[in-house]
Amino acid sequence: MSVPGHAPDCAADRWARDLAAWRIPDRIIDTAPQSPWIHPVELFRAPAGPAPDTPSRARAAERLEAGDSLLDVGSGGGRAAFALAPPARTVIGVDHQQGMLDAFADTAVALGLDHREILGDWPDVADRASVADVVLCHHVVYNVADLEPFMSALDAHARRRVVIELTEHHPLAPMAPLWRRFWDLERPVGPTAADALAVIRESGFDARLEAWDEDPAVRALPGLPLATQVEFMRIRLCLTPDRDAQLAEVMASAPAPTRRLATIWWDVAP
Repeated sequence: MSVPGHAPDCAADRWARDLAAWRIPDRIIDTAPQSPWIHPVELFRAPAGPAPDTPSRARAAERLEAGDSLLDVGSGGGRAAFALAPPARTVIGVDHQQGMLDAFADTAVALGLDHREILGDWPDVADRASVADVVLCHHVVYNVADLEPFMSALDAHARRRVVIELTEHHPLAPMAPLWRRFWDLERPVGPTAADALAVIRESGFDARLEAWDEDPAVRALPGLPLATQVEFMRIRLCLTPDRDAQLAEVMASAPAPTRRLATIWWDVAP
């Protein structure tokens, strides 16, 4: 796969090609009871209590002052934005799922924040978003094949800084042993956060990357029963409900590893 308008085998071209390799074969998709591309709202709600002190939060906070605004692209329930409110006073969430935006709005109201929600895919809805002091985009880029216009629209909507968070490797990479066990299917290796950085720099932005380990306690979602976790994993694996017991046994015997994350950020040119 090549990206129109780019030189062959440029960073953007390699990114698109590596992402395309994650396509699930038709022989598996055709047997799936439902689409495996699920994003349950309960997994993306902003947690109660103090926000974890992560590099992504720190890089955004460096360029925020009391009363500032945040644009959260791919906001989910607002984990990224609400970790920075305060000092931010206005939060704008962009997501393609209405349920995510409903959760975003509920939390904003509970915190007494000025807020706005925009339903749709970025950058298709970029013209509906106002410029904000800092733009956030957490755990979205592995869903974006054509990164350059996506990043350019982020930059165009930030007064001071853009902060992106992503896993160092594809977020579905930890599922590779399960795909191998249940479907005899090998999963790709790339792309990586370093590949995303290469595309961003190739697009003309002076971006930097900081890699770090996520605290497993922060990632955990208290109250989410094992049966629900198994259900979500079963759907992602295109399995039928009769495999739940087997899947639960496998998941219980293999605790989730600590995730290696990356923060990519750049300051907007004056």
